[in-house]
This record gives sequence, structure tokens and C-alpha cells, in this order.
Amino acid sequence: MKLVVLGLSLSSSWGNGHATTYRALLAAFAARGHDIVFLERDMPWYREQRDLIDPGYCRLSFYSSLDELRDWSGEIAAADAVIVGSYVPDGILVGRFVQDVAEGVVAFYDIDTPVTIANLERGSCDYLSTDLIADYDLYLSFTGGPMLRAIEQRYGAPAARALYCSVDPAAYPTLDLPKRWDLSYLGTYSPDRQPALDKLLIEPARQRPDLRFAVAGPQYPAAMTWPANVERIDHLPPADHAAFYNSSRYTLNVTRADMIAAGWSPSVRLFEAAATGTPIISDVWPGIGTLLEPDSEIILAERSERILRALDQDHHDMGRAARARVLAQHSAAHRAAELEGHLAQAARPVRAVPHVLTDHIPSTTDAERTTA
Repeated sequence: MKLVVLGLSLSSSWGNGHATTYRALLAAFAARGHDIVFLERDMPWYREQRDLIDPGYCRLSFYSSLDELRDWSGEIAAADAVIVGSYVPDGILVGRFVQDVAEGVVAFYDIDTPVTIANLERGSCDYLSTDLIADYDLYLSFTGGPMLRAIEQRYGAPAARALYCSVDPAAYPTLDLPKRWDLSYLGTYSPDRQPALDKLLIEPARQRPDLRFAVAGPQYPAAMTWPANVERIDHLPPADHAAFYNSSRYTLNVTRADMIAAGWSPSVRLFEAAATGTPIISDVWPGIGTLLEPDSEIILAERSERILRALDQDHHDMGRAARARVLAQHSAAHRAAELEGHLAQAARPVRAVPHVLTDHIPSTTDAERTTA
């Protein structure tokens, strides 16, 4: 299969979880014998923070404008499948262009589904519109559960399918390292995640100055004050993630508000941490028990008291059980096989309602955007 992907970023993991998601998925997809081209909008934020130039498993190329994207019309038309990702700059125009040009399956991959749907409801989504959804052959969603049916029934998606994030086990091994922290957290700052982080990590740190904590990730406000026993790491490249988790007695999983409300929205960090065998403490949301078994593979906590109780115990067996579950069901190889199946099921010789080929993609003067 020849696959073209237009995603937020493959080259830079700074301030986004999309890059590590795409890297694991596409490397495993290429290992199944497929040919992949990844097209990334050349944005200053990511250009200055690139930590991957030559993926090896796919051809990574950049386009600087919507007009320049037209140079890739031949590649897009010849592909067996084309995927447009969430948060792609000018994603509405890019999506319509791809639908006009592509002759194979056209899919939308939403790595932010609850946020996307909430923004669509508010009329403030700048990378997807309601009229585009019905014209995508396939809506791939990192959120499962009831939201899939809602996307089909409310927005007319021909097929909405879960494609959860995953992990490359080779990149997230278990390592025998000294434990530097009792509880760690890895994630970009988000205002709607911060109250949970305050409750489940900052408050326990204040109550237990004898314990050690760490928060890694960019974009936290400079004015924030941290307890003395909380170590701050501004950015942690993916190559250092496994060592970070393995240096922690426990790690914390915290979820954005829209994703808690939707449920069935595991972040890539959840699977990555589990793959290292590090015991995970998570906030609570519908569907998490279908991914990891509470009390045997993961600890669920709603209050700081539950965190402090866990930190006074040893749950290495829980970490090992979570690792076994993730390697059995949530590796990148499993997800690549699922993607292959979804694309094959959506394939058809001729698009049911072919679009008129556009002669020009309007330029845009919108401010360049980034996402956390």
C-alpha cells in the first residue's frame, strides 16, 4: 500500500504528543511492507525544535504554504490511501484539497477527538468542519466508546473507527535504573489538566516533603511556583522518556477535561509508561478499565490521599502486569495491523461522489498555530 499522511508534526515532539504517536504507528506500518510519505507544514515552532530529520521508515517532506502543497498532487492522487491529521494548519482547506485530488481512500485521523468535537460544537475548530466529515471515507479516532457512533450519526461519517495511540516496545524498554523520583509526570502544560495535576501531584508533594517528585514538559507558565521537592524538566525528548519512567517509582497519568467527559481516550503517555513496567497512577474516566485493569494493572485516584497511600506501598507487580497487557494489545505493531484493516475495509475502486479538481488552493494569512 502507498500511504500519504499529512500530520501536525513528525519531525518535532516539542509540545505535542502527535509526533511520538505517528512515529510508532508509521514505523510499524512500514514494517508491514507499505510505502509512506509524510507531509508536514513547515512551521517555525517545530522547525526550531526538530528531533527527527530522517525517519528511515518513511519519506518526510515539508511544504511551506497551501499553494506549495499542490506540488504533491501527483503523490496524493496516486496513493492507495491518504490520511489528514487533526491540528494540521489550515486543515479545512487541506482536507478539502485532499478530498478533491485523492483517488484512493481518504481518512481523517483525530488524535484529539473530544477536543475536536467540542470545538465543532462551538464553531471554533480550524482544522475540521462538519461538512468535511461526511466526505472522508474513514474517521479514525484516538477515542473509542460511544463517541464513534455519535460521529457517524450526528456528523454523517461513513465509518468511524477507534485507532488508539500505541507504543513501540523497543523504544520503551524496562531499564534497571536507580529511582530518582517517587512520583513523576510527563506532559505539556494545559489549563484544563492543571487542576488534576495540582490535586494528584503538587498537593501530595506539599504534604510529603520527604518524597521526590518530577514534572517534565514545556509551556508551563513562568510565574508558577513549585514545591522544593518537585523537579521541573522543561522538555524531555522521546529518546529520554524510557529512562525518565524507569527512574520513577510511580508515574502519573492526567487527562484533559474534554477527554475525561468523553471517556475511552488513552493518551500515548499511558501506553509508553506501561511498556517500561513503571506502575501508573491515573485520574478516573469511563473506559479506562477496558484498557488496564484497576488495582491489578493500574491505580485509579481521585484525591491526594489515594496518591499518598500508594506511595507508601510497593506495586512492582502492577507495573509488570500493565507492561504485559500493553505488549499484548497496544503495541505499535497491533495498531498498524488495525490501521491496515480499516483502510482495506474502506477501499473502493472509485470514490462514490468524486469532487471537482480545484485549480487553486487559497492562500491564508492566518497566524501560524501550534498545539500542546
